[in-house]
Amino acid sequence: MKIAIFSDIHGNLEALQSIVESWDELWVLGDLVNYGPNPVEVVDFVRRNAALAVRGNHDHAVGAAEDPRCSAAFREMAQAMKGYTESLLSDDQKAYLRRLPITAQRAVGGQRYFLCHAVPSDPLYRYCPADPALWKPEAAAANADVVLAGHTHLPFVMNLGARRVVNPGSVGQPKHGAPEACYAIWEDGVLSLRSCRYPVEKTVRKVLGLPLDLRIRRQLADVLATGLSPGDLARRCDYGIQ
Repeated sequence: MKIAIFSDIHGNLEALQSIVESWDELWVLGDLVNYGPNPVEVVDFVRRNAALAVRGNHDHAVGAAEDPRCSAAFREMAQAMKGYTESLLSDDQKAYLRRLPITAQRAVGGQRYFLCHAVPSDPLYRYCPADPALWKPEAAAANADVVLAGHTHLPFVMNLGARRVVNPGSVGQPKHGAPEACYAIWEDGVLSLRSCRYPVEKTVRKVLGLPLDLRIRRQLADVLATGLSPGDLARRCDYGIQ
């Protein structure tokens, strides 16, 4: 049994298509849309291929016309792209995003898996870094052997006694310092983090051609090209690192 685990695709078709793994099942941890230029194609892909998918804060925002509650660094970009994304998606696609469950559970290979976008106690919004003190009560509350979560766009595997927390990172908008599509694979009891290069320049060209304010387009392009959040990118420039 081989399971691919994707999260935070964010409308990035080039990153999604670069993952050439085969799998028996695909699990998606939310945020199919926003920020990227191809939300229609990404939603259709997940609808066709995912055995399990949960709702992310951007899926909820677009599907239900609500605030995604982003961090300050991303708020303006998210709002601008939300309007663009909503203009592209059909009512049926928005309804699909709106109907996605906020959590899911599955037993495979004698282990219980709990899927959410953010954390079990706040599946849509809470930002929880890779801190064992923060994740220990969350993992216990999930009542599962493995908790699978995204939202931070930072991949990690954390062992907490008998439990494990896995964040596969972001397929479409990585923030760990490299423009790679990140994901995880579970195969016959072994779970591993993986990544692959993708033609980021093609996605950047699409973003720069969007009908948005040039400043927003450039911010989005910088995040994609560097694999860094705006704050991390600014700090790197302040220190003279190119």
